[in-house]
Amino acid sequence: MRISSFFYTIKQGIKNIFRNAVFSLASIATISSCLLLFGVFYAMIANFQNIVKTAEEGVAVTVFFDEDVCADDARMKEIGDLISARPEVSKIVFVSADQAWEEFKVEYLGEYAEGFTENPLAGSANYQIYLKDISQQDNLVSYLKTVVGVREVNYSQVTADALSGANNMISYVSIGIIGILLAVSIFLISNTVMIGISIRKEEIGIMKYVGATDFFVRAPFVVECLIIGLIGAAIPLGIINIGYDKLLAIVTERFNVLNSILRFLPIQTINKTLIPISLGIGAGIGLLGSIVTVRKHLKV
Repeated sequence: MRISSFFYTIKQGIKNIFRNAVFSLASIATISSCLLLFGVFYAMIANFQNIVKTAEEGVAVTVFFDEDVCADDARMKEIGDLISARPEVSKIVFVSADQAWEEFKVEYLGEYAEGFTENPLAGSANYQIYLKDISQQDNLVSYLKTVVGVREVNYSQVTADALSGANNMISYVSIGIIGILLAVSIFLISNTVMIGISIRKEEIGIMKYVGATDFFVRAPFVVECLIIGLIGAAIPLGIINIGYDKLLAIVTERFNVLNSILRFLPIQTINKTLIPISLGIGAGIGLLGSIVTVRKHLKV
């Protein structure tokens, strides 16, 4: 494409936006509304996933050893190395019998622990195993039960199922909502392009008669929709960036108990994914809507 043709295409694309000002504003408003909902939804999902991830990090599978293994530090270390090498494992923490007794005294006995002269948990040395993904718990537990020297494996199937179910639910709901928002946006921007083609039908016909190529005729409509899509994406991004921290401040101020329970993500972390995805969706909606509509309706 020549430089003059390039600037002509950009100029005509911008003109088309103002020629169809009402429909352009409607398209921008719809895309902005859809992407605002998407952005808010994404921020909620990202925080919820962070909360679930934090909860997963606190769920451990505990491995206890046979009595003869508890007296063999080398064997316990060997078992620990085997467990650490598993792909499901994030980290393992060794808890000696003395540590287990000290923790038990503090949590359950308090001053009554003074009556014990010996450690009643002498055979309770264990490994606390933390997983990368709680959904992998069953695979790990099945393996641990086959390790020679392991007496017992403690784990919570209910907790694992609940956290895995929450992650799956988030994924399905996200896909459904994103699909609906994209369909609505593409439908409206297609109508905008169709109106623009109808308004300029005679002018386009003259351009074709004097030798204009299909690309030269279609390009301004693609540019128009691309600009509309990017503007429609930029507006909600600005709103979310302005409102996110203020909303978090209000929530944490009114519900102080949440500060000790939940860890909300900063807007910078949200933006790392939200900005490129929103701009990509905005541009993609514009391009897809324009290309499909132009091919369907631009027959002159």
